[in-house]
Amino acid sequence: MSKTIALSGTKNGIISVIKLKNPYGEESETVASIGISLNGEANNPEWKVHIPLDNLDDVIKALEELKK
Repeated sequence: MSKTIALSGTKNGIISVIKLKNPYGEESETVASIGISLNGEANNPEWKVHIPLDNLDDVIKALEELKK
């Protein structure tokens, strides 16, 4: 699964959201990878964060609270 979202306030910037299996080798768990690319290159983001799927619900709740 992957999704690309236009980054507000930029001309070409994007937010990419990708599900990565084994990002750190065979024994590592699947993560949600969120990248920010100012030049529009989803495969080469300037910033990224990996969130373990076990933490995803709590992170989503925290982000929803920020919108309030």
